[in-house]
Amino acid sequence: MKQKKLSSKHIRYLRGLGHHLSPLAMIGQHGLTKQVLAAVDEVLQTHELVKIKIQYDSPSDRQNIAEKVAAQTGAALVQTLGKTALLYRANKDKKADKRIVLP
Repeated sequence: MKQKKLSSKHIRYLRGLGHHLSPLAMIGQHGLTKQVLAAVDEVLQTHELVKIKIQYDSPSDRQNIAEKVAAQTGAALVQTLGKTALLYRANKDKKADKRIVLP
């Protein structure tokens, strides 16, 4: 489940779309568990573009955790900013009018 590399134009577009989003998943003191990965995977399946929040009490570096989540869910890491990461994974099963269309 490998996500293709995003161009800088795609990243700028997705960052604009993700700006107003609220985090839909949270990684806390227990770190990256199977339950967290399953939740992020499910949210990506539904929304394609997802913000996740990585708490300060998380056992590992926030950038490192964001990269691991992206790799293990097949998503592209669009941005990490502070304790928030933005992930994108296209879903070809969604209706055409509900999908994110990259420029």
